[in-house]
Formats: sequence, C-alpha cells, structure tokens
Amino acid sequence: MEKEKFYVTTAIDYVNAAPHIGHAYQKIIADVLARWNKLLGKDVLFVTGTDEHGKKVQESAEKAGMEPKAFVDSVVPKFKEAWAALNINYDRFIRTTDEDHKKVVREFILKCNENGDIYKGSYSGLYCTGCEQFYTEKEVENNLCPLHNRPLEEINEESYFFKLSNYTDFLLKLYEEHPEFIQPKIRRNEIVNRVSEGLRDLSITRTSFDWGIPFPLDKSHVTYVWFDALINYYTATREKGREEFWGKPTVHLLGKDNTWFHTVYWPAMLKSAGIELPHVTFNHGFLTFNGQKISKSLGNAISPQVLVEKYGADSIRYFVCRHFPFSSGGDGDFDEKALVDRHNGELLNKLGNLVSRVTGLIEKNGISSEMYDETHLNVGYDFKKINELMENFEIDKALNEIFASIDRCNECVQDTKPWETKDKRVLYELADAIKKISILLYPFIPTTSEKIAEKFGGWEFSLEEFEKPLSANVRIVKGENLFSRIEQKELEAGSEKLEVKAKTEKISEKTNKVKKLEGVMTMAEVNFDDWMKLDLRVAEIENVELIEGADKLYKITLNVGELGKRTICAGMRPYYSQDDLKGRKIIYFSNLKPRMMKGIESQGMMLAAVSPDEKTVSIISPSEEIEVGSRIG
Repeated sequence: MEKEKFYVTTAIDYVNAAPHIGHAYQKIIADVLARWNKLLGKDVLFVTGTDEHGKKVQESAEKAGMEPKAFVDSVVPKFKEAWAALNINYDRFIRTTDEDHKKVVREFILKCNENGDIYKGSYSGLYCTGCEQFYTEKEVENNLCPLHNRPLEEINEESYFFKLSNYTDFLLKLYEEHPEFIQPKIRRNEIVNRVSEGLRDLSITRTSFDWGIPFPLDKSHVTYVWFDALINYYTATREKGREEFWGKPTVHLLGKDNTWFHTVYWPAMLKSAGIELPHVTFNHGFLTFNGQKISKSLGNAISPQVLVEKYGADSIRYFVCRHFPFSSGGDGDFDEKALVDRHNGELLNKLGNLVSRVTGLIEKNGISSEMYDETHLNVGYDFKKINELMENFEIDKALNEIFASIDRCNECVQDTKPWETKDKRVLYELADAIKKISILLYPFIPTTSEKIAEKFGGWEFSLEEFEKPLSANVRIVKGENLFSRIEQKELEAGSEKLEVKAKTEKISEKTNKVKKLEGVMTMAEVNFDDWMKLDLRVAEIENVELIEGADKLYKITLNVGELGKRTICAGMRPYYSQDDLKGRKIIYFSNLKPRMMKGIESQGMMLAAVSPDEKTVSIISPSEEIEVGSRIG
C-alpha cells in the first residue's frame, strides 16, 4: 500500500542577518513533527530554506560591499550550520535563488495572468523595507512601521497588481468552512476581521531596485519578494518523485508576523493559479530571550550554535518543546535558568536516572521475559492520546504524557526494589518500558534516544518497533550516563559570556569598519571585558539643539528614567535631522566620565553602528516595549 503523505514547511528566513534562537524555535518544532510522522510510518517531506530577494537583502549586500548573489551565498551556510547543530533533519533546503524556483515562479505568474488576475498600474504608498510591505495610513501611527518602529518610506512607482480584492468572498468562505486552515483560533479571528473590511489589490512588482526574479510579463520589473517567496512551498513539490506531496496533508509553520501573507495572499494566489490549497497554516508566537524580545538591534540574538555548545542540542530541543505551549500561539521566554531546571530536574533526574538504574541492575542480574505482561507494572502508554495531542500541536502536553510514563517507571523501581529482589521479570518489563519511551522521545531528543537504544542492543524508531516487545536475548550495558548536571555557577558564568557575545555579535557583524564619532560609542572603542563594566540604559531623546560653531554636533537632552535627565553631545548632525532624533529610544552609556565639548558638559554617549563604507551611521534603537531607564544586559 502507498504510504500516507505528510508535508511540513517552515517560513524561509531572510538572509540579511545570521540565524538566532527565535528562528530555531520554529525549525525545531517542524523537525519534531516530521520525525513524529515518520515514526507513524508516513512518507514525509520537510522543507526549510532562505528568502534571498528584495530591497532589504540588496541594501544589506551594499552595506557589506558585495554583490547580492555573493552576499547571500556567504550567509546561507550560517543557517545550514545552525540547523545541523540542532539536529534539524530537513529533506530540502530551498533557496529563492535556486533555478527551479525561479522557473516555477515565472510559470505561476503566467497562470495568474491567464486567469485575468494581473494588470498594470501605478502605486503610491508607505513602504517598510524591513517588512517588505506597504502600509495604509490607518495601519500606522506617526508614519512608523508597526513592527520595526522605523519611519516608513513613501514610494511612487509603476507596478503590476494582483487582483486580491476579487478574493474577499473566497477567503471568508475558506475560513468558515475550513477553520483548521488558520491556527490557532486567535490568529483566525484577527484575519477574519481584517478581511471582512475588504481587500486592496496587491502590488507584485518593483522598479526601484533590481535584486529579484525578473517579472515574466515585463522584464523592466522584478517580482515582489512576497509573491516570489511564498511559492517556495509549491516549488519544493515540483521535484521529480515529490509531486504527490502537494494536495496531501500540508502544514506551514510560521511566526505570527507572517500570518497575513500566508493566510490571505497565499491562498488567493493558489486559487488564481488553479492549485490546491494547503491544509493548515500554524502561526506561532515569538520567543524572548532572558526576558527581552529577541532583536538584532538589541544585540541579544544569540546564535543556536552558542547555545548548543553550552547545553547540547537535545536539551535545547526538549526545552522549547516542553516549556512553551506552542498550540496557544502565545509568546515564550527562552530563560536559561528554566532550561537548566528542566535539564537537571527532568532529563537528568527522571529519564537519565531511570535508564542508569535499570541498565546497571540488568548488567548485574540479567532479565527474563517469562510471563511477560505489559500491564504488570502499570506504567501505561496512551499512544492514541499522545498522537492526538501531536496532531493538535499540543507538543508540550504530549511530552508531559511521555514523562508521566517515566515517572511511573521510577515509582515502580522504588516500589519493587529489584536491587533486593533480583526479579528478572520486573527488570525485563522496565527495560521494555524504556524501549517504548525512547521511541516516543525520538522526535524530540533524537541523539539521546539513539544512546538509549545503543545500551539495549539497538532498534528502529518506528511505530511497528514500538509495538514489539523487547527481545530477552539482547546484551544490555549501563555505559556512560545520558546527561551531566549543570551547576548554578556554570550557568552564571555561561550567561555572562552569552550576554557579552549577544551585545557584540550584531554590532561587530555590521561594522567591519568603524570611525570615531564625537559622543557616540562604537565597537572599536570597547572590548569584551569592558562591556561588563558599563552601565547601559534605555533612554529617550527629549530635545535636540544645534550647537553654535559645530557642524556635526547636536546637544541632546535625554530622559533616563530613574537616573533623571542627562545631556550629551553627539556627532549625529550629518546623519539625522533634529526631528528624526526627537522621541527616539537609544542605548545610553550612563557611567562614563563626563567631558567638555564646545563648552557643554557631555554626560555619556549613545551607541551606534557605522556602515563599512562609513557613509551611514545607524543608532541602535531598543524595542518600544522596553521601558525608559531599563538596564541593557
């Protein structure tokens, strides 16, 4: 019989910066779902990749002094290395610069055009390069992007449009008849309300830059990055031998900031091109890191490799699956102390201790499968319930069920005291229980499960193997412990290093060359050790004044919360107008020695990055969610 198909994808990541743990959250969940469905015997296709076109990427390449293709080629390996470190076992890493993708995009556009859904016009609107998205005036306040809190750019240009407005009724009917299409429910309600207000046609080409797939109807235009990127999911199923995956159970995993594109643009595009729709788009929340939103501008975008080096891939995978209620769609904090507590309390003390005790006792006493009865010890496995939880994306609850079995096994060890009774039947039944547990845990912590299997002579990780009792003739060895304890002092020392690395990673990455600016701190002036001595605060610029006789300096008045008002002089006049600076949040070095500049006492510095060509200076701005006066670090 033909195997049931399961197709899972992640959002493809922009290559304007290296991956961080926020990106990794989604990839870990996708890998767990892929492995779980393989365990069930399904034919699985798991696709992830990178989004490499658009204005944002072109600007990043220019800042790096590279051609766009060379730039993206230099960044993509960082993503592959990060996912390899986390044991992410994808079937294809797709890049939007891949030739087969370009071909599919061109064919897709021609199908939409044949259906009468593309026309030429002109567009005038507010654009955010960071989002690669236009906004209406009613969607923003003070001309700022609602996501990036940066000024929007007004763009007027010729464009081709997709008749998105024709699909309002189709989409509302889709959401009503197939509520599972948008999950969780909170996201579905948001989208239904917005679409009910009516849809504008979508601008799908650009002429203001040239880094993109040439538009097949007019080579003077390039395809809008979102009209290009979304098609990657379909492209991956056009490979020979994978054509049947499209139209079978398909799950797109996305961050909540991608919900609109994937639940409005994407189904309308597919309908226009005459292609079957995916079954589920699951739009999860964001991760914060140690209480702060993960952000390159805040400098806390810790790379997955750094965390893997410190804690190991399985501990990270287990933590993000167990600690965050993925199915709710809510945000979660990647708190290191909580990770260590779960590592020590659950992986080490519960799972590790169980395997160590049982294998040690079996090495001494052996096992016997005579009178085997799976219910004898009453450890229990409600596989049907666990599978239902996985199907509903209640991944944390599924793990909770598995660990309930581990708890029962540990209780049985205490109750039956096999170190006293030498009961080989009990030891066999405990060994069989551990086999089943390792198979259930394989999608979550594959390396650990493989280590357990090695101790017991090895087995396949499949539902068929799960249902077989353990052979009584295998040679079982205790070997090395599965986990080591993480001590609190190791956590504190490691956190200090992570925080230093976080603060420097973003800035050093973006500033290959820096120059000294008066009143501005750059990474050239601060080494790693110095960071720990500095008092960095979030401050808000209240007033900006010109200084007589100074063509580069501003006199800037800051509100630093509990520290009160501070005055600094900063050489930002060539780069920012007074209006650009007023009301902006900055990172302020509060404990630097004051110095006189043009007769004014400057009481500290602000943090900024300088582009490699030294033509652009960018103030490092914290998120609007961070209160004035908050410490950085």
